[in-house]
Amino acid sequence: MAEIEYRALGSSGLLVSTVGLGCNNFGRPGTPSQTQEGTNAVISAAIDAGITFFDTADIYGGERGLSEILMGNALKGRRGEIVLATKFGMDMAGVNGPDWGARGSRRYIRLAVESSLTRLQTDWIDLYQLHRPDGITPIEETLAALDELITEGKVRYIGHSNLSGWQIADAEYQARLANHPRFISAQNEYSLMARKVEDEVLPAVREYELGFLPFFPLFNGLFTGKYSRRGGPADGRLNARPEALARVPWDAMESYQAFCDERGITMLAATLGWFLAQSSVSSVIAGATRPEQVVQNAEAGTAWRPTPEDVVAISELFPA
Repeated sequence: MAEIEYRALGSSGLLVSTVGLGCNNFGRPGTPSQTQEGTNAVISAAIDAGITFFDTADIYGGERGLSEILMGNALKGRRGEIVLATKFGMDMAGVNGPDWGARGSRRYIRLAVESSLTRLQTDWIDLYQLHRPDGITPIEETLAALDELITEGKVRYIGHSNLSGWQIADAEYQARLANHPRFISAQNEYSLMARKVEDEVLPAVREYELGFLPFFPLFNGLFTGKYSRRGGPADGRLNARPEALARVPWDAMESYQAFCDERGITMLAATLGWFLAQSSVSSVIAGATRPEQVVQNAEAGTAWRPTPEDVVAISELFPA
């Protein structure tokens, strides 16, 4: 396997592996990584494969906070080997204390970060991300609170998730206006089946030199090549989304498989190659529940580099 590559996250000095590990499966019921042993195995395999970027959130796991707890245990003695990202801002149902819906406020951020640091058993978070827009708190208050955490050394860099194009622009303006540290990354859903971000989000990402982190890049496993008109893996996550499965364009998928077969590559390698051909993409976050999946993702991320013509051909198979 070729060595995994590393890219700067936006215009910052934070380097991340081009294939990241999505940690939303840790503690998820019914998966091998539901347990501490299973989580340990996935994390060890990821580090051994050269994956350094680990992305979680305080809400992940079968119970709120469980992914962070399992990761904190698994990373003992190896914390310095990875770039650890987590998020705040979703409804923790009181686990981080009452919030009354204002989860971007200075008050709540203070509660959330201390809770995450405790669960993760670490003194610092490399990338702390606002998980969703807060419709109550002005973004300048959120930025000011995050600025304090950076000054105190509890957080190294900040990012956001699920912001629209205009919200990204507003956050950039407010950070410059008050001389606060800027967000360095944006995380939004993006796949060949979900390309809405190309309208406004990606232009804003490029304009402000953010690192883009697509989530659900494989559309719950569709672009691993394991699904067909006849079905897919019995434990596949896409099976739990019948509305998504019903709108899969199977003619396009079969043409895509033929495209991959002609080049002697897997669909997973082609899909990761398509993402990484885009300069704004810093890391493709792929989830895993078993060590072998992590290894497959790492290998696929280095297996193929498409030509500009290849990128266009893949894009045209799945028009936005």
